[in-house]
Amino acid sequence: MKDKGMKIAISGKGGVGKTTFASTLARLYAQEGRKVLCADADPDANLGLALGFPEELLSEITPIGKLKRFAAERTGANASNTFLKLNPRVDDIPEAFGREYNGVRLVVMGTVDSAGVGCVCPENVILKCLINNLILARDDVVILDMEAGLEHLGRGTTSGVDQFIVVIEPGARSVQTYQSVKRLAHELGVQRVGVVANKIRNDEDEAFIRSQIPPEDLLGVIHFSSDVIDADRAGASPFDMSKGSTDEIRAIKARIDAEA
Repeated sequence: MKDKGMKIAISGKGGVGKTTFASTLARLYAQEGRKVLCADADPDANLGLALGFPEELLSEITPIGKLKRFAAERTGANASNTFLKLNPRVDDIPEAFGREYNGVRLVVMGTVDSAGVGCVCPENVILKCLINNLILARDDVVILDMEAGLEHLGRGTTSGVDQFIVVIEPGARSVQTYQSVKRLAHELGVQRVGVVANKIRNDEDEAFIRSQIPPEDLLGVIHFSSDVIDADRAGASPFDMSKGSTDEIRAIKARIDAEA
């Protein structure tokens, strides 16, 4: 394993269990005594609950995309200055605006309220620079819980990512998401995209996955578990309530570590 931390980007369409996988993986690294930082880059941000953060601690976390005044100060934006500093300082953001629990520090990226998608506004500059910093400059184990696309990443950051992982479930739409992410990753220069198949109910589900996903891409499978549903209902971490799923993710982690 690389000495300079581990950088893992996890994507997948909504409802496939991406956040369950990301949170359990983070807790497993923390259990080893590793320094772990999770960035919740999904607009439907609920990684904190899956990590086991109490509500009162989550309420202290401000999404980075909402820090308008902070972003303006760091980029030098004001009414009389139309030129933004495109490399503002961001290395202190996780400690200032994130919170730590169960050995995992959580930063919520949030979304930017702007008329134009991909606008060059102070908040977007901060978010882009923060992603770059997390991947390229930190020694932590960094886990990015992302949307199905790779919009948060660019060519300058992909070289620092040890593993791109798409979480899917046994279904045609989920497989299509994997294929789309793999194509986008290739366009960014990433040749290796791993797959984790979740919610496997029976041999037929697993056979479908293995018929659709090349064996070199399939990192492992996670079987359906009612314990994960119970954990979600209780607002608890699956790591603490689903031993079976955690053990399967531990086996997937071993393969991730071996390939890094």
